[in-house]
Amino acid sequence: MAEPLKLMYNKDFLSEFAKKVKRAYSAFDETSFIAEVLAEPWGELELKARIRKISSTLGHCLPGDYEEAIKVLYQIDEQCVGFPYLFFPDFVEVYGQADEHWELSMQALERFTSKSTAEFAVRPFLLRDPERMMQQMMTWSKHDNEHVRRLSSEGCRPRLPWGQALPMFKRDPAPLLPLLEGLKADPSLYVRKSVANNLNDITKDHPSVVIQLSREWFGEQPDTDWIVRHACRNLIRKADPEIMELFGYTDTSAPGMVPLVSNAVLSVDKALVAVGDNSVFGYELRFREGDPVRVRIEYGIDFVKANGQTSRKLFRLTDRTLPGGARYTGSRKHSWKDLTTRRHYPGEHQIVLVVNGQEVASETIEVISQN
Repeated sequence: MAEPLKLMYNKDFLSEFAKKVKRAYSAFDETSFIAEVLAEPWGELELKARIRKISSTLGHCLPGDYEEAIKVLYQIDEQCVGFPYLFFPDFVEVYGQADEHWELSMQALERFTSKSTAEFAVRPFLLRDPERMMQQMMTWSKHDNEHVRRLSSEGCRPRLPWGQALPMFKRDPAPLLPLLEGLKADPSLYVRKSVANNLNDITKDHPSVVIQLSREWFGEQPDTDWIVRHACRNLIRKADPEIMELFGYTDTSAPGMVPLVSNAVLSVDKALVAVGDNSVFGYELRFREGDPVRVRIEYGIDFVKANGQTSRKLFRLTDRTLPGGARYTGSRKHSWKDLTTRRHYPGEHQIVLVVNGQEVASETIEVISQN
């Protein structure tokens, strides 16, 4: 199992970083800095709390004047590149929110984001003054550097993982739309992924907004089409009728229409499986005669939760266009090992075969505890 990310912040890392600071700022007390960072409850702190502990301690050990402290960081930031140095923008978040520091803080976030990312650090600024900060984000969206353009989109995602939620944009995403519009044909995939993820966040609170935008954008050019499809991935999983129609998936439910699937078989290699083992699912589908059909085929598992309730998760098998009358077969091995994101509990689990959002076959498996 991989070591937790938080373990990258250890005494060796802090010592090397302290040496860099010392070369730029001779008054820096390396020993005190390291001791203060590692003081308890350091061992109990998770990743984000460790980042905050480092940035806060820097504030105690660098010049007390914010502008002078930033000058020190500017002298070493080219040597401090990569994920571990998230405490650079975090320093700005902690110490740079006063009105008189606004311009300097924006310059610092713009500079530091290409070394790690400032997507988390911009969010308190958005929460405090969303109108002013969105003007800054619009400026960044036109920047020459793809990292800065990505910051403009990623930083204002309503539901950024690991980041503070932005409730004002969960309530009303309208201020985000002009920014995303300007980035929809960005030459950088790094930026386009962020635009898609921002829109996907919006689908969770305002799906109709994204559906309407998708209708307007789709078909303009391939890169924008990719954004639209990636943004609508959860709506596709939910088989939203408008989105399924937009992307050309064959309708499975129109009145009077011959059923899309004329025959479906789902099989499992064993009816009893222990947590930690594997299962193999086999499937066979026959599609209606006639025109080609666009299909998304998935299998779903109704996982038993700790409280005895179930929650379904879908796993994609294929997404393609098949000729009318096609027979489609295959198999998939599924692991029942516990994951950091999912624990398995004993009980009857229903397995379903899903085509374009519609269940077409099902089986059950009894999951038991490990011996």
